Amino acid sequence: MTKISKRTVEAAEAQTKDWFIWDDDLAGFGLRIFPSGKRSYLVQYRAGGRTRRYTIGLHGVWTPEMARREAKVLLGKIAQGENPAECRLLDTKAMTVKELCEKYLEDAKAGLVLGKGGRPKKALTIATDEGRINRHIIPLLGTRRARDIELSDVNLAMKNITAGKTRADVKTRKRGRAIVRGGPGAAARTIGLLGGIFTYAVDNGIVERNPAKGVRKAKDRVKNRHLTEAEYRLMGEIIRERAIEGNRKVAGQMIRLLALTGCRRNEISGLRWAEVETEASALRLLDSKEGASVRAIGLPVLIMLDELRPKTPTTFVFPGRSDEKAANGLPKQWNAIFAETPLSDITPHVLRHSFASTANGLGFTESTVSALLGHARGTVTSRYIHLVDTALIMAADMIAGYIDALINGVEFERSSYALDRKSRESAVQRFFATISEAPVADDKRHAA
Repeated sequence: MTKISKRTVEAAEAQTKDWFIWDDDLAGFGLRIFPSGKRSYLVQYRAGGRTRRYTIGLHGVWTPEMARREAKVLLGKIAQGENPAECRLLDTKAMTVKELCEKYLEDAKAGLVLGKGGRPKKALTIATDEGRINRHIIPLLGTRRARDIELSDVNLAMKNITAGKTRADVKTRKRGRAIVRGGPGAAARTIGLLGGIFTYAVDNGIVERNPAKGVRKAKDRVKNRHLTEAEYRLMGEIIRERAIEGNRKVAGQMIRLLALTGCRRNEISGLRWAEVETEASALRLLDSKEGASVRAIGLPVLIMLDELRPKTPTTFVFPGRSDEKAANGLPKQWNAIFAETPLSDITPHVLRHSFASTANGLGFTESTVSALLGHARGTVTSRYIHLVDTALIMAADMIAGYIDALINGVEFERSSYALDRKSRESAVQRFFATISEAPVADDKRHAA
């Protein structure tokens, strides 16, 4: 009768090929002796009509007593239907966070990952996601198995991004750089993305739970930042002083339009002349963050666009190196214009918040502001077609006129934007005629 003990293990001699000693006290528990002289403990069992072997570990690391206890646990699980060898194989092949991110991006680029409003993510959003994945998520968590990530790991990653541990200066293309600084805002947005990736993983059966659920993210200061009247005047002075020629002049023009419309950065930098409806006092954006979107614009915007319209037709209001591409240098020029000034902390999105804050200060309702900004909940035709006195075009006139006066450092004359009722009624009708022709995702939402 053989019992695997220290004496038995040490007495076993190596042969020209592998051979086994089986324990008579615990069926299935054995010792494997290699030709090299190494010894390992294992259990042998049957599963799916086949004989399987599961290695517990090498002698020396494991003692016979430790291996026996482990074998009893394993054989008990096998008796309940588990297959340790298959589980180990699955663990070995388990998807890492890096592999999960790569699969997520692959599906996102194929239009299989839905973003805001149940629409496929846009190319620019995917590019932003890819940057956060490559510069924050993969360096911190990439080699870890996705199924092993815990809430504590997510919290630690957020702290490391906030502390700037992933900061880097990355060359992105021939003439491009990405300066990664980290900070609370970057941490909040990256962890938000990580949560979205794990939601995708749960939906696709890759993991059972989302470890980012419940993480407490720092509030993004940008959401609360908006310009005061004094800061609007200062911004005008900075633009007049620093954005006077070349690429900076173009950037200054974009900044003014961002301030006067409340549009998103890419809606202005990629604006096409075909989207400018001068007669309707509107921009008909074919592909905004909310899909097709029509925005009322004020008289100062119309005047500025008229001054920008070239004698030789171009596709984009701000063309790039060729007419087929829009200018893409605003972020770099923005930093150059506002560097080392009291407004060095503002972003294009701050101008969007400032537009909303100014509109609210002038007495316009939240729903009016929402429609002017192109928010999905701004169901324009149903709310405004009968409100001639407070219609969107008049609101856009008033808000843009007020901001324009601040930027130019002059007094705002409210009366100069108060057209007679008949003229305004006509403008409103033209505006809603434009909306009725624009493609929408859901006709019921936009029914009058």
